[in-house]
Amino acid sequence: MIGGKDSRRVTIKDIAREAGVSYATVSRALSEGKPVNEKTRQKILEVCSRMGYTPNSVARSMVMGQSQLLGVIIPSIDNPFMSETAYHIERYAREQGYSIMLCNSSHSLDFEAQTFELLVGRQVDGILFFPSHRESYRNIKRYLTQVPTVFVNEHLSDKPVSYVATDNFQGTQLGVEYLLELGHREILYLGRDSNTATHELRAKGFDHACQKNGLTPLFWDSPFEDTTIEAGYEMAMELFRKPRYYTAIMASTDTLALGVLQAAEELGIAIPGDISLLGFDNIRYAALPKINLSTIEQPKQAMATVAMDMLLETIASDYEAYSHRILIPTLVRRSSCGPVSQPER
Repeated sequence: MIGGKDSRRVTIKDIAREAGVSYATVSRALSEGKPVNEKTRQKILEVCSRMGYTPNSVARSMVMGQSQLLGVIIPSIDNPFMSETAYHIERYAREQGYSIMLCNSSHSLDFEAQTFELLVGRQVDGILFFPSHRESYRNIKRYLTQVPTVFVNEHLSDKPVSYVATDNFQGTQLGVEYLLELGHREILYLGRDSNTATHELRAKGFDHACQKNGLTPLFWDSPFEDTTIEAGYEMAMELFRKPRYYTAIMASTDTLALGVLQAAEELGIAIPGDISLLGFDNIRYAALPKINLSTIEQPKQAMATVAMDMLLETIASDYEAYSHRILIPTLVRRSSCGPVSQPER
């Protein structure tokens, strides 16, 4: 007893005693599809509500063979693209009768492995995994035979796993073509890195589009592990200290582009008057009136739905085949891009 109140967990036996029925009757009443008198069921449910009974989901999963629980592992909850996609996953999972455990790997290979181990121990029915590194697959490969897993937002065409991703190569080509329409010939790609296939494909798509149109690809590589607003700000502040040899910047993500906007405002650089700015992802902040960022949209809701359907199909059929889905990006025209202005020499 603590403070005069019994602090132990309410059990089925407690419910049976209070309702004046057997343990087996309570168990049947709380199990879908089990025969029990409807009046008795309603009485039991009322007692459960009044006593604050919470089902033991782990024990239930051992009996039923499924937990109706899915794991979702993302590199950073602070990343708007990740959090928005996770939001769509959670909503769709709930519609399908599942709950999710959202886990943050913090861009750490060690944390990714630890989180997989945790979720397997919690007997989740499946995992949606947003890898943070090129080595993520190798790092968690040993768990893939233990739990159905779908990789999200990463191209793994050479691996025997299911994944869904946007066509990042095509996405940056769309961006270059749009800037060419506006008259830009000196376009800088900000935030190139090779930590993931996703970002490598974006940089390759940019390079290919430039070469195809007779442009010299201009790159500003990222020294940072994550594509945060702060990283974009730091890169832009260093970039803006140098003579301007470009008329447009294509940022590898919207969050980097937001950092560029912040740096430009502090230094009195007009966007799009002095420099056009294009992002990638179409996060929610990009549409805010004071931002109005032109960007390449990743279909977040479609990605969430397709990934969930792939995972649930694997869970239901219990087979080892895998599938790959590539989604088509689209251009979102807003006010951060304009006709070319001459660079300062």
